[in-house]
Amino acid sequence: MQRKAVRRRVLPGIAMLTALAAGAAGLTGCTDGSGGGSTSDSKAGGSAAVPAQPGKYRSLPAPCKAGVDSKKLKGMLPAGDSLTPEQRDQMYAGVADTSYDGDRHVGCRWTGQSPEETRLLSVRFERVVSYDRAVSSDDEKAKQVYVRRLTDARLPFPGPTGSPTPAAPTPAAPTPAAPAASGSPASGAPASGAPSSPGASPSAPVELGSRVLEDLGSEAFLEDKLSPAGASAAQSRTVRIVFRTSNVIVSMEYSVQPALPGTIPPSTETQDKARQLAQALAERFSE
Repeated sequence: MQRKAVRRRVLPGIAMLTALAAGAAGLTGCTDGSGGGSTSDSKAGGSAAVPAQPGKYRSLPAPCKAGVDSKKLKGMLPAGDSLTPEQRDQMYAGVADTSYDGDRHVGCRWTGQSPEETRLLSVRFERVVSYDRAVSSDDEKAKQVYVRRLTDARLPFPGPTGSPTPAAPTPAAPTPAAPAASGSPASGAPASGAPSSPGASPSAPVELGSRVLEDLGSEAFLEDKLSPAGASAAQSRTVRIVFRTSNVIVSMEYSVQPALPGTIPPSTETQDKARQLAQALAERFSE
């Protein structure tokens, strides 16, 4: 009687273990079939949903000091003889723009005056942030902002439009008319590229024009605008440079306003000073 009782107790235990083993085998078979596909899908979906890393720059430098040293400012902005040393120091210190988010938008302005002219300088930094980095990174968003500004400036890409102009002097017939064309009132207007006839009028100022720059930051462009001539007002020239470095966009404007009518600020000198400062700003961000 005792042996029968033991057999009755052992047999149900063996049956239970067999059932559990069969169930485990069934689960393993499901995993090898559809389960493997679901695992790879979850991994693929997870990798696609990983957001892009934040941009290189997570803060902005002080705009009145970043790359704008006193030596460059003194070369760009005149200081009248009537100013005291304290007033000169205050002028070259600049005036910071009002900003409610110093990590996103900051700027600084300078004004220099002399009896001959007034010069204005402004620098602005913008740190672009993508609010949905699963769609675009901070750098990609900054590139989109830059492209919109380049489009608004209506500049040709990738360089100046001066390449076709050398073909103009080749015909022999229009040669006598070249001096008359260069002496027309329209010749003093700013050109979008190189001058059409550089040697036609030695007294005419060289106009470099607005163009895309290829050696500044990640991408950059320059605008050169000359105000219309007037009977009593002098023509002012404004050079604006915009460049992008990673997720930061830098905009600077340099204006020269002569006091005497008929005076035209030179394009070459104005652009050179603006580009030197822009290069110093770009080097500040690359440190």
